[in-house]
Amino acid sequence: MLLRGMTAVGFAVIALAWRPHLTQAKLALLFGMYALVHGGLSLLGAIGGRGQRGCRLLAMEGIVGLAAGIAILRAPSAGPIVAGVFVWMWAMAAGAIRLAEAYQLRRELSGDVWLMLSGVVTVLLACILLLLRPIVSAVAVALLFGGFALMWGVLEIVLGCELRAARRGRFAGHT
Repeated sequence: MLLRGMTAVGFAVIALAWRPHLTQAKLALLFGMYALVHGGLSLLGAIGGRGQRGCRLLAMEGIVGLAAGIAILRAPSAGPIVAGVFVWMWAMAAGAIRLAEAYQLRRELSGDVWLMLSGVVTVLLACILLLLRPIVSAVAVALLFGGFALMWGVLEIVLGCELRAARRGRFAGHT
């Protein structure tokens, strides 16, 4: 979770700092790379925690991220509409999976609120993208993605810290 959160914050910084020179194709390339990294980290987390509750949903989130990243990177200049559709599909799927994870793990996870909030933020991104349509400028989309990634990254980092503290407390009681 911490690494995924730091990756999201890094994406936000790049998207927000790069925005004066950002084109739709560059933004699609940047998001495609982010989706690949996030998907890969999610799959690694699912593999590392296999057998635990929520690992299947985390693996699904990883597969969705990898699929979105590959689809976007295969055609970064296919146009803003195509890239917007892939990002919208990723955001809806990832947000729904996050909400399902939060619901499934609500009794076991101390940071379930942060997980739920990250799902809500992701679904909100999808809704905003659907309303805006990809006809807006690359700068506006970069601001939207940058703001989203920053919020999501912070939520992931807080969740990661909560999980790490809970894990340490659980193991400290067994010694």
